[in-house]
Amino acid sequence: MERILFGDNQFFAVNHISDEKSRAQAMKFKSDEAIMKVLDDAIDCGIHTFMCTTHDRIAHICDIIRANPEKYKHFKIFPCMPYAHKYANAVTELGISGTLKQYVPGNFFGSLFKGGMAYLSKDYESIMELMIDAEMKMFRGLETPVIFLQNVITDLLIGLKATEILVAFHDYIKKKYNAEAGFITMNMSRLVNILEEAGVKNPIICASINKAGFRMSGGKEAYEECLRTHEFRAVAMQVLGGGAISPKEAIEYVCELPNIASILFGASSKGNIESTASYIRHFDALKKQAAAIV
Repeated sequence: MERILFGDNQFFAVNHISDEKSRAQAMKFKSDEAIMKVLDDAIDCGIHTFMCTTHDRIAHICDIIRANPEKYKHFKIFPCMPYAHKYANAVTELGISGTLKQYVPGNFFGSLFKGGMAYLSKDYESIMELMIDAEMKMFRGLETPVIFLQNVITDLLIGLKATEILVAFHDYIKKKYNAEAGFITMNMSRLVNILEEAGVKNPIICASINKAGFRMSGGKEAYEECLRTHEFRAVAMQVLGGGAISPKEAIEYVCELPNIASILFGASSKGNIESTASYIRHFDALKKQAAAIV
């Protein structure tokens, strides 16, 4: 994984600071061209990995990337699934049958048969595989070396103690897509222990990690201890603590932590992308220099 990952919240009016900014972002990114302009800005700043939901509009972005293979030959996408609102909206507009036709990949009746039999036999793993294939349909032909399970499902499975489904997701992503599985969670410490006990080695886990303790279940100190004492690759998101921390202070804190493989952030302008990436590279360089002296 690259050190710096670029996220998509800003494209779909997700803002943890204010509703007014969310509305402004919704207006700014009404067109696919506006999204591609910011992605191109990120590439110009040396960021080549886009971590995104499986929102319907991402399918259009994938089409543009596929149509320009030379321009985006080094560009990677980390899909995050499922995007639950997409299915809820589709069922409302198209009905269940129409939704299946819209999203189920490959032979419709074969897939429907697989899903139906899985339901009758309570074969939850087969249902999961069917849904993964449906979500991955939009990324065909693109480089997706890490595929994430969204926290709404990860944390539900943690609560249900359904460890076998988490492991099945990990194994299926590797087998079917020759990729690594990632897990987004709001309870990093608990998930690390669960995957460790299940024999999943060095997993990729994305969680809120910030100086303010924002959305860090169990507290900042528990996360810091987990980072020091367990083997996994952490992806730090929401590093600004929902806007409670200045960018410089926020990035300095995260860069000083052990075991942070990547830092995920979103931005709406090239200036903000450059600034955040510059802070990450600056504090990474200082940490490297300090380590060399020691």
